Amino acid sequence: MQAQTKYSPQTVTGMHFWTPTIFSIKTTRPPGLQFAAGQFVRIGLPEGDSEGAEMIWRPFSLVSSPAEDTLEFYAITIPEGKLTPRLAQLKVGDTLFVDHTAYGFLTLDRFTGGEDLWLLATGTGLAPFMSILRDPAVWHRFKRLFVVHSVRWEHDLAYYDELKHFSHPDVDPSLVEKLHFAISVTREQTPGALHGRLTSLLASGELEKAMGATLDPATSRIMVCGNPDMIKELRAWFTDKGYAVSRTAMPGPLVLEKQW
Repeated sequence: MQAQTKYSPQTVTGMHFWTPTIFSIKTTRPPGLQFAAGQFVRIGLPEGDSEGAEMIWRPFSLVSSPAEDTLEFYAITIPEGKLTPRLAQLKVGDTLFVDHTAYGFLTLDRFTGGEDLWLLATGTGLAPFMSILRDPAVWHRFKRLFVVHSVRWEHDLAYYDELKHFSHPDVDPSLVEKLHFAISVTREQTPGALHGRLTSLLASGELEKAMGATLDPATSRIMVCGNPDMIKELRAWFTDKGYAVSRTAMPGPLVLEKQW
């Protein structure tokens, strides 16, 4: 019996730079790759040009929906990193290796019930939420969708126009009115944006006021993705307010995923 291929070379089909160090990559999709919206896969490059060079792998959340023919990833260059500086140098037509197994529990099946879905992200933690929003399932399941993207500087915002004026070929335009989107910029005052860390905005009630909605463990379902320090803070804040972290054996209203 032939061994199942674990990963394969894919072709870069698009590169988009939001800033000189924040970018998105599109590639072809391995035929055997299946994933749920919100999951991640490993992508990699060989460490050198010699045959048999060791692969450098890193996990990246998928921005694309499960139904799309191409894959999309959202990255930030880490100057001392082994992989991201090289990813930033890729051109259309280059090769990027993609693992065929998807991982992660930032998925809708972690929840039972609920009316409102809150997606709270910092930086590139927005990636899995873009995948979820591009999947029609979430629009049919919840009455309202609240997305908050927190960044340090206004120029760090990515996918802003898509979220502000959401449209996607797979999503019925009549459902888009369910989406409520806000940004938070922590290091500068930005017109039209909230100012401050997500924890502070929650504690002051400013986030709920800006969204015109009230958080409630009985009806609100929360997904959080991004900086590990932010994850730790929001986990403590939400669990203190009665939001149990969702487990496989015991679903709860809170799901968290570290971005690194």
